[in-house]
Amino acid sequence: MTRSSSHTLLRGVRLLHLYLGVFIAPALMFFAFTGALQTFSLHETTRGSSYKPPAWAVTLGQIHKKQTPVVPVRRPPPTATSDATARVAEEGAAPQHEGRRTREANPAAQSAPQAAPEVAKHHPLPLKIFFLIVSIGLFLSTLTGIYMSYKYMRNRVVVTTLLILGAVIPVVLTFV
Repeated sequence: MTRSSSHTLLRGVRLLHLYLGVFIAPALMFFAFTGALQTFSLHETTRGSSYKPPAWAVTLGQIHKKQTPVVPVRRPPPTATSDATARVAEEGAAPQHEGRRTREANPAAQSAPQAAPEVAKHHPLPLKIFFLIVSIGLFLSTLTGIYMSYKYMRNRVVVTTLLILGAVIPVVLTFV
């Protein structure tokens, strides 16, 4: 390869990198932002918590994970007990099932349960903080890339068109 052909190839690769980068920049920023929300579970209610996420965070999290804004309705846990459970609670005994042995009839079932081996507890906060820093870095890096594409590119119409297309196409496809 001659010097001029390698220079032409490098210039073409840089231009392709610039155009692809500008086109996917809105999606990268979206995923960096929603990924940061998901790292700390700010898009969902966790069991035993009184936290209720805002509707926009739930919708953005659903788009990030399932590529749809439709959030499935979760059924609340049942509050009323069934007849059999209520009867057991009142009588204080296990229900009798035909053809099955109960705990009372099986002495082996009454033995003390085996103690589970102690497992070292994992503390996820340091890793969550690291991924938050990664999300912020990706967001800011993408934003500075957009800035540089305007600063150093002569054809700003192409850059603006690709940036708008990169933002509009996913929104249209989300609601189609």
